[in-house]
Amino acid sequence: MPFALRWANEEDEPAIKRLVRESNLNRLGIHWQRFLVAEDLSGAAGAIVGIGQVKVHGDGSRELASIATVPDRRGEGIATAIIEALLSAQTGDLYLTCRAHNEKFYERFGFRRVERSEDAPPYFRRLVRLMNVAAAALRVFGRDVPGMVMARKGG
Repeated sequence: MPFALRWANEEDEPAIKRLVRESNLNRLGIHWQRFLVAEDLSGAAGAIVGIGQVKVHGDGSRELASIATVPDRRGEGIATAIIEALLSAQTGDLYLTCRAHNEKFYERFGFRRVERSEDAPPYFRRLVRLMNVAAAALRVFGRDVPGMVMARKGG
């Protein structure tokens, strides 16, 4: 089904927040002004079917974040189109946090897992340390780490 990408407007804010909530994504830093949205061009014309943003943190690091597609539209390339559009507007390093099962998906865009906290800016350094501690604790119980920090160097 067809969709078009566009920058969000104020009227999109409720749909953005709803999709973030329904997708169990981080609800911090949700400002509609940073979002690229995928708008349905078919039967439900005008409905938001996918979202994504790039956040800028206090240390200047940038994060690809809040990537989500409505469940009945997954597999149509919506998230891929949003990510490619957001990446095309970025230079320099870009980071993201994701669930472990999404690692291969983000590797397609040049992201690689950050293993050492020293390899990340301060905001993400803390997250890498936290995730490494969590991973070590989970391994004791034979479980895998649920999430990770990834980086795309030099964009």
